Amino acid sequence: MTRVRTILTGLCCCAVCCIPVLAQNASSNDQKFVDMAAQTDMMEAHLGQMAADQALSQSVKDFAQMLVTDHTSDYQQLEIVAAKAGATVPKGLDATHNKMIAPFDNLKGAAFDHRFSQAMVSGHEKAVTEYKKQATEASNADIKAYATQALPVLQKHLDDAKNLEKKKE
Repeated sequence: MTRVRTILTGLCCCAVCCIPVLAQNASSNDQKFVDMAAQTDMMEAHLGQMAADQALSQSVKDFAQMLVTDHTSDYQQLEIVAAKAGATVPKGLDATHNKMIAPFDNLKGAAFDHRFSQAMVSGHEKAVTEYKKQATEASNADIKAYATQALPVLQKHLDDAKNLEKKKE
């Protein structure tokens, strides 16, 4: 009986030690995408919240509120997908994205509206390009599906941002 207990204890220890090896980890490219997507979601939501106080145009404020709603929801979806894929989701903005937000701190009214609409076009163009790439090239099927599902919303944001920018010209 003692010998069986020793063998079972040994097997349990081996099984516990092997769990990290068996756990699914995201590929390097998938993790980079998750990082980019999370940073984008957090930055867009943050800028959208700033627009509520600093924008002049009601159309900019309405667009910004849509960004807050959509990117907050997208971030929550990303957390679920990333967990399945073995990726980690950043919980706060990194220094690069904080630096991108900083110029907006001192803008109000029409100046904010102009800079905001330009930034939204540029940012969403980059995001759409990256999401399209991941929709076809991601290693993980869940991340691939997430990118595919998020694309229409990002494309709508891009189209709306372009329309905002045209109104300012």
